[in-house]
Amino acid sequence: MLIKLRTHLSALLSSLVCPAQVRTNRDTGLIKLLACVFMLVDHAGKMLFPHIPEMRLIGRLAFPMFAYGIAVGAVYTRDPIKYLSRIALLALISQPLYALGLDHATSSMFSISFWENPIGAARAFYIGSWQKPSILLSLFLGLCILFALRRRQWALALFVYILCHRFSSNLDYGVAGIRLMILFYALCEHPLAALALISAYMISWSGGSGYTFFGHSFGMRIFALPAVIFCCLPMKRRLTLPKWFGYGFYPAHLLALAVITRLF
Repeated sequence: MLIKLRTHLSALLSSLVCPAQVRTNRDTGLIKLLACVFMLVDHAGKMLFPHIPEMRLIGRLAFPMFAYGIAVGAVYTRDPIKYLSRIALLALISQPLYALGLDHATSSMFSISFWENPIGAARAFYIGSWQKPSILLSLFLGLCILFALRRRQWALALFVYILCHRFSSNLDYGVAGIRLMILFYALCEHPLAALALISAYMISWSGGSGYTFFGHSFGMRIFALPAVIFCCLPMKRRLTLPKWFGYGFYPAHLLALAVITRLF
């Protein structure tokens, strides 16, 4: 009896941490496109149209879609190291653009005169830009945890999660965003369970003030809930995007915002 119970528990654990397929929304091309559009609306609302707060609310839809895309990628990629390397390289390239494009530049970035010491100035500029990391660091760390789970490297997964928890305030969306990636990954074979549990998680995560629904107060993150529903429900559409789009859009739109805000 105990052996049977242990076998069933082991099978359940394996299905949660090592899903073999995705039964939630597999139209990742459409999800990626929408995530980029919502992100652009959010960032344009912050930098160019601060008088239109609705743009920031629309932008809340972006992160759950990116988190879901990371979870699906962790299930299907054949080369985890190559996938991680691409995200890491994108983060390294995009970080200074993130600091400039979204007004996260700090005084330490400009602490050394370029004319007096160009190499030192470039180094200070780049290192200083990491005082507030972009979302890509959160996605990279979440992906590290998912690959550790996929390979049943429990100690490594726990170590990275504890690291994320320790430095949660330094991460975009904090450790709560890391948990969202883990939930999407663990429940991707169970659409209805994913819809119920992740929606409940998002509602819990959205506690705050500013918006009242059904007698309860929520922060801006409550407007991300429709994205969770969209990600969890299976769809049969198949939109194919060029691989460069998903990786190139992020730094390109940050560069455009940096240029536009300084010109106008």
